[in-house]
Amino acid sequence: MNDLPYTTPLQFIGLALALVAGWLLGMASSRSGHRWRERYEAERDTHQALREELATANTRIRDLEAANSKLERTLADRRPAAPVADAAPAKRDSAIRSWFYGGTDVLARIRGIDEHRERQLNQLGIQHFRDIEELPRGDELPLEERLGLPHGTIVDERWREQAALLRAGDTDEHARRFGHHA
Repeated sequence: MNDLPYTTPLQFIGLALALVAGWLLGMASSRSGHRWRERYEAERDTHQALREELATANTRIRDLEAANSKLERTLADRRPAAPVADAAPAKRDSAIRSWFYGGTDVLARIRGIDEHRERQLNQLGIQHFRDIEELPRGDELPLEERLGLPHGTIVDERWREQAALLRAGDTDEHARRFGHHA
């Protein structure tokens, strides 16, 4: 007879299962098991809070994209059917720039619009002085926000009045009222 209590593979598997079950039972009932559970629950709560924050941010992004899309459609609908070129450019370089930009007006001639903002306006479909003249009052605030301008800049800088003078070719009057601007 054999003196060893475990001789078959099935007996060794049973022993291993008993050891694992004992280890899990000991871990669940000990103080360290409670700490593990508390850490797990804290991590789970933190993860859930981050998921909720991400969902809120994604909702805000969707709302802003929808508002942006609406503004772009509104501005595109207000664009004149036939492009209106600047009647009398103030300088030769303005005429050349206008030619290179596909017949768009040089909006940077308006005080308060630099070349960067001109590119932003062109991307939004505002490419001519007439587009600025005909900009509805309700579209001013969304446009200012989109361009990163303080509220009221379009009215304070009198963009419509400047655009009307430049479109009419009255560059001397524009320079007299608003100062020299390239």
